Amino acid sequence: MSRHWTLDDIKWADFDPSKVDADILCAVKAAAMVEFNAPDYVTYLCNVFADRPDVKALVQQWGAEEIQHGQALARWAELADPGFNFQAAFDRFRAGYSIPLEAIHSVRGSRAGELVARCVVESGTSSYYTAIKDASTEPVLRQIAANIAADEFRHYKLFYEQFKVLNEELPSRMARARIAIGRVSEADDDELSYAYYAANTNADGSVPYDRAHFAKAYEKRALGLYRRQHTDRLVAMVGKAIGLAPRGLLMRLVSSGVWAFWRLRVWRLSRAAV
Repeated sequence: MSRHWTLDDIKWADFDPSKVDADILCAVKAAAMVEFNAPDYVTYLCNVFADRPDVKALVQQWGAEEIQHGQALARWAELADPGFNFQAAFDRFRAGYSIPLEAIHSVRGSRAGELVARCVVESGTSSYYTAIKDASTEPVLRQIAANIAADEFRHYKLFYEQFKVLNEELPSRMARARIAIGRVSEADDDELSYAYYAANTNADGSVPYDRAHFAKAYEKRALGLYRRQHTDRLVAMVGKAIGLAPRGLLMRLVSSGVWAFWRLRVWRLSRAAV
């Protein structure tokens, strides 16, 4: 196995402040929070797979890499905005958002369903960081985003392989589709909106948290980065996890629909000037 990249591999000296995009910076600050919060998800997944040391080892390695993603994004954000203090912002995030850690059974209804949900998440993050890389002209962020996107694609493959060899009853395609749709809808929960709020508002609390407002603010900046090839890749990866032909007619139609919906959504958010 090739050596995994480290923060020392990033060419930090190439940072060019003149190429920092303000909207991308806001999105990256929020993403750094979510990535660095991986230990909570490690705890949850290790509870769910308590009797599977092989899966737990995979999850722990995944978590370590997610933390590194957060560290890299945070360091870049502090370069791009010298007034940004990641640790202080992350402390605000943790004070306002957490997931329940006492669960010992998957909230997806089965462990197979949990792995499908993880595949959906990794599909989204891999496509998202690819979109960041392609949208940005700042060389250090492009390198970081490329590394993270590659990691997330590899994570997708790891969780997908575990799904295939789980040796438990697998949910039907319809059930997997419901899990996938449910996991996508969770992107509207407090995690991303609160991360955006904690990262991009004054620490004195003078700006009150409004879930709908900050969810839209994050969505406008995140969805605005995507191009058609990114949504095509995302939908194909999710389709494979569901058990459908990733490049089949159905998934091509779904991809066209997703792209059209996202373009409309970005236009509406822009009109609303979030």
